[in-house]
Amino acid sequence: MSGYIPADPTIAEFAAYLRLERGQSPRTSEEYARDVELFGEFLEPGHPKTAPFFRLGETTTSDVRRFVMELMGPRKYTPVSVRRKIAALRSYFALQKREGRRADNPAADVPPPKAPKRLPHVMSEPEVAKLLRTRVAGKSDFQRLRDAAMMELLYASGIRRAELVGLNISDVDLDRRLMRVIGKGNKQRTVFINQAAADAIRAYLGVRPRTPDEALFLSKRKTRLSHRQAWVIFRQFAELSGLTKHVTPHVMRHSFATHLLENGADLVTIKELLGHESLSTTQIYTNVSLEHMRRSYEEAHPRDRTEER
Repeated sequence: MSGYIPADPTIAEFAAYLRLERGQSPRTSEEYARDVELFGEFLEPGHPKTAPFFRLGETTTSDVRRFVMELMGPRKYTPVSVRRKIAALRSYFALQKREGRRADNPAADVPPPKAPKRLPHVMSEPEVAKLLRTRVAGKSDFQRLRDAAMMELLYASGIRRAELVGLNISDVDLDRRLMRVIGKGNKQRTVFINQAAADAIRAYLGVRPRTPDEALFLSKRKTRLSHRQAWVIFRQFAELSGLTKHVTPHVMRHSFATHLLENGADLVTIKELLGHESLSTTQIYTNVSLEHMRRSYEEAHPRDRTEER
């Protein structure tokens, strides 16, 4: 984690458990630990940041319900955010129960709020092409070729930003156009890349500085590119591309999946490439594809555009 150490020893233990036993990323482990800290602060208003939370061991289901009502009411957290905080509390108290510190899990029976079902934002194929053609002035050859390779790779593989910066050189087989990716829960999967991405990576590797760091994508300091640095690079492309819609690395991932589906790939293949646990998660792209077909139909069919019917 980024120098973050919870003051409460049970929360620190929880964060370590998530990383070492559950295989969660440092970022996810920190977020879950902070969720539990937020609950501790709710139980003990004005509690000093440097002391353990005494009331965590006495928590009741009623306390968790009141916390959820507070989040959904005065604090105005989104349902998705509240669902994650409930999941964090369930995992935390499950660990306390496993360690014999309590006999129950007070968060187990608290129902999470329903999250609204929204179709993911997707770029059209011409919009993606426009984004990939974008060039950012004032950069060195190393930065320019690195950034181009990153953008091509995001669209070629549909990987997440965390998976992108986690890649090592040894994970990429350019001759076979295959990549080994470590996804959520420390699970490994194999994904394919297209020729455009392979060519872009080869060009970048030709100017990549020599360094003992195994990371595929390096910063100017010759160390692994951070999540934040990757985000800044992507935002530069998005802002200079001229696209009016909100574009993020995850929108690129959604676009990858939707375009594969629209061009004949089956859902099972897309599921495996994205690293989804369940096919039901992948099926949302069927709805996205239908919406795309509807827009194309309505734009192309002349009947509703005629003045006389």
